[in-house]
Amino acid sequence: MSKLILVAGARPNFMKIGPLMHALKNHPTIQAILVHTGQHYDVKMSGQFFDELNIPAPDINLEVGSASHAVQTARIMEGFEKVCLDEKPDYVLVVGDVNSTAACTLVASKMGIKTIHYEAGLRSNDRTMPEEINRLVTDAISDIFITTSVDADENLIKENIPKEKIFMLGNLMIDSLVEQLPKAQSTQLNFTLLNKEKQIRFGEDFIAKKYGVLTFHRPGNVDEKESLENLVKLWGEISNKIPLVFPVHPRTYKNIEHFGLQKLIDRFPHLYFIEPLGYLQFIHLVSKSAFALTDSGGIQEETTYLNIPCLTVRPNTERPITVWEGSNKLIKTNEIVSEVNLIVEGKGKTGKTPQFWDGKTAVRIVELISVISD
Repeated sequence: MSKLILVAGARPNFMKIGPLMHALKNHPTIQAILVHTGQHYDVKMSGQFFDELNIPAPDINLEVGSASHAVQTARIMEGFEKVCLDEKPDYVLVVGDVNSTAACTLVASKMGIKTIHYEAGLRSNDRTMPEEINRLVTDAISDIFITTSVDADENLIKENIPKEKIFMLGNLMIDSLVEQLPKAQSTQLNFTLLNKEKQIRFGEDFIAKKYGVLTFHRPGNVDEKESLENLVKLWGEISNKIPLVFPVHPRTYKNIEHFGLQKLIDRFPHLYFIEPLGYLQFIHLVSKSAFALTDSGGIQEETTYLNIPCLTVRPNTERPITVWEGSNKLIKTNEIVSEVNLIVEGKGKTGKTPQFWDGKTAVRIVELISVISD
């Protein structure tokens, strides 16, 4: 019996780990242990979260909490080293690109434990992003590389990773999406506006395929008053043509308050700022939308699978397959209005589903782990 530790550090990580834990349940030759580093404190990470999404609760929670990158990484390494000493795993599997990903890979590698990186090889080529540093560090010392797309394979080969260690097996986020979409679309889409008691309702204030979804939190877009104020004005202009629903990231809302932009937002009656949503409600919201306007990562993949136009306001993306094959488009801030106008006119970008984004990635990964652990 091989012992495998799976590491999650933030809520999106669980959307990737969940299908794996499901596929590993009662496995005859692999004992799976789920470790949550507690990197991100999230009020929505309750027992209800795990129950709704059929995700096992973590076996171990390090509860490291928020801190600077250096302090948080050190706390994760210290806590995870104790876990590895106690559990003596044969393999450690990490996902994505958060601090937990790099920290736990460092610990396992120094202890001589084989490491598996799911979502290996993704590159934005932008080292101002902390996530990019985590990707590079993790891939420099991992043993097995599981990728979601061909471009990730190519990146790893350019970095002198042997081809025989690279396995393109698909996208676990799509596994979660495929499994949860029917349940998600049965959830209610009624919200209370932030700073107001007014309720907005799906089918009344916004109608299927006649609204857009916003998600913005990147420092380059929301940390400076001038750039954030400019975005608010652009969102407002668009909302005069088509309603926009924005589950506001805490970082973005904090800056809205700090810069005194709420009065500007209030000028636009169809610009709906609501609280962050749980996974099921968010997927329901996106799946019924006309488009997404974003600077986030995961939504680029989800809209590609759903074949919904996605406008990503960033100079680069670590998920270029969503641009090459999917419905995603990288744009500049001054292109937002014209690009949304094209979508409203029925000329939005469409695409195809990338290879192995079929809801069966977890099964393929478990088969791989079974083979390498024999």
